[in-house]
Amino acid sequence: RAIAEALNDEPRSRKRTTRVGIGDVMMQFTFLFIVASAILKFTYKGRLQAEVQAKKASATAEAESLKRQVVEARMAAMQAQVEPHFLFNTLASIDHLIETDPARASKMQKNLIALLRASMPTLREADTNLGRELAVIRPYLEILKVRMEERLQTEIRVSDGLLSAEFPPMMLQSLVENAIKHGLEPKAEGGALTVSAEIVHGKLAVSVADSGLGFGKAATAGTGVGLANIRERLQLLYGTRAQLAVAENPAGGTTVTITVPYLARPQAGDAA
Repeated sequence: RAIAEALNDEPRSRKRTTRVGIGDVMMQFTFLFIVASAILKFTYKGRLQAEVQAKKASATAEAESLKRQVVEARMAAMQAQVEPHFLFNTLASIDHLIETDPARASKMQKNLIALLRASMPTLREADTNLGRELAVIRPYLEILKVRMEERLQTEIRVSDGLLSAEFPPMMLQSLVENAIKHGLEPKAEGGALTVSAEIVHGKLAVSVADSGLGFGKAATAGTGVGLANIRERLQLLYGTRAQLAVAENPAGGTTVTITVPYLARPQAGDAA
């Protein structure tokens, strides 16, 4: 009895049994599979989007590069030739002045030689500075002053400190040619032409002002292709950092201004 009572007083051991069903394992596996699939899906989608964007960027860069090459090739063709009519007219004037006024013929011939000599480096180089461009403009204007005599007065207002400023080739010459051809030559009494340059808000502003008939008012007014080409080149070279502005002068005539980022780049061989 004592042994029986002792046995009855001992705590009874309890066994715990945990049952793991196959359904629980499958639920966990399915959840992990869904999460992994979502991660892979988003990763793959992001990769595809990155590849598409990269292709678009590459195509845009190639298109811009081709566009730039086309415009630069067009300008290279313009740089590779000097205006035939200008040369022929100048040579004809020299031939006439040799008999009537040898001194003026000699002056025109020297300016023509200076013009061709100054044009050669510009024809070979894609980049130049304002001093180089003015070296072409000065003899060009002197030749025209001999031809137009008192009908043309010219002035260049550019400080020596701006001669080394970077400036695209052929643009200034195009503006001067347009001012003479469409503004001053058609005007019976002629007029004045002024080339100036200054720093405005940290940028280089180069202007060609004339007192001619006014923009688009002459019978010889062009189609505007020259100005359109200049705008296109400025866009390709500088984007929104450069611009071409055309304005009428209060006293008559036109002022065309090219504004580009100011950057001094002296070139080898340039005069001080």
